[in-house]
Amino acid sequence: MEEEKVLATERYGSQERWKYRLKNGMMGREREGGESGWPRSSVLAALKSVFLPQGYPESVSEDYLQYQFWDTVQAFSSSLSGTLSTQASLRGVGVGNQEATVAAATITWLLRDGTGMLGRILFAWVKGSKLDCDAKKWRLVADVLNDIAMFMEIVAPNFPACFTLIVCIAGVFKSIVGVAGGATRAALTVHQARRDNMADVSAKDGSQETLVNLAGLLVSLILIPLVTDNPLLTFTLFFFFTILHLLANYRAVRSVVMETLNEARLSILLHQHLSDGRILSPSEANQREPVLPEFKRRVSLKLGVRLGELISNPEELQLALRHNNKPYLIGIKHGSVCVCLGESVPPWEEIKAACHAMCVAAVLQRPLSPGRALKTLTAAHGQGPWELVTESHRLIDQIFPSFLDGLKAGGWQVDRTLLDWDEWRVDWKQKSE
Repeated sequence: MEEEKVLATERYGSQERWKYRLKNGMMGREREGGESGWPRSSVLAALKSVFLPQGYPESVSEDYLQYQFWDTVQAFSSSLSGTLSTQASLRGVGVGNQEATVAAATITWLLRDGTGMLGRILFAWVKGSKLDCDAKKWRLVADVLNDIAMFMEIVAPNFPACFTLIVCIAGVFKSIVGVAGGATRAALTVHQARRDNMADVSAKDGSQETLVNLAGLLVSLILIPLVTDNPLLTFTLFFFFTILHLLANYRAVRSVVMETLNEARLSILLHQHLSDGRILSPSEANQREPVLPEFKRRVSLKLGVRLGELISNPEELQLALRHNNKPYLIGIKHGSVCVCLGESVPPWEEIKAACHAMCVAAVLQRPLSPGRALKTLTAAHGQGPWELVTESHRLIDQIFPSFLDGLKAGGWQVDRTLLDWDEWRVDWKQKSE
């Protein structure tokens, strides 16, 4: 009897492995047994191919599946809430009312869309650069605004005299949602795509959302006859879907583990390192990162300011350069820590400058209860702001090399950042000499 011979093996991603065997002069192909992964059902394989990026799970980040699950839940609940608000808006503009005119309804709709367009432009101008830096926070803010807008549309028909004003304000909120939601979704896609497959990840996310909206549409067909002319049931269902929507959104952004450094994550890492010398893992730091807006007063950091915001005379420039061999200038102006960045500064120097500013801000924020590493800065602070800055140069030179090595060893990206740097760049060295 001729012995079987394995000619070759192949795999499709990490889920399927196959062998080519030679038996009785014929080559056959068979799947290896005992492999973990997806079931062999052709239906499930087809669903995976349609709704998940090619190469899943290796082609995406580890948090992809958990985030997409909660994102699906929030999209479904938002779709149902949107149905209720749309019905209320249509009733408000006169659908079903014989006394309403087409012209009045059209004007109301145009005013709502027009104010929404203006709101979209203004929001992108004012906050567009912040969306990359705090993608998780703005993702959650966008969904809260979306729920507020839908609530306004539901209650608007009960105030006929102010209906147009209310729906216009709701339109502005929804325009902000469109900008913030779309931009932060793009930022999260950059994080999730691990094989330069942003287009594929984005396309499959669109397919998932379309499927969810289709399911929401089918459920809406059942809900609409029930809630028509029943305000109590409308509000009850709306608040239920809103609570589910907000909870799912919170769990979704909490599940994201980003390895790039923004101000919040860098601050958490730095203060932990100053406290006990430890570098938190991306998972630990992301769990501590605030995703809700904070209203407590903090010392603001202004990164990448123009020289005039930091230096007002030649004497201050000399003070800023004292014991400073770094490609940036740092100082305290009007209660804020300002940083002027030099030309062609690498990302790790940007991280160093931001850490430097955070150390100074920590002393200004909590001068009465400093950590051990900041005690020398606190003593210098009593002698004046420029003495604090001078002493901070010595501290950052001492602690940053080990901190940067810990970031690299801990899996953090140091070749790119999400720090909120403005575009001003200053060349002061040759001029001052």
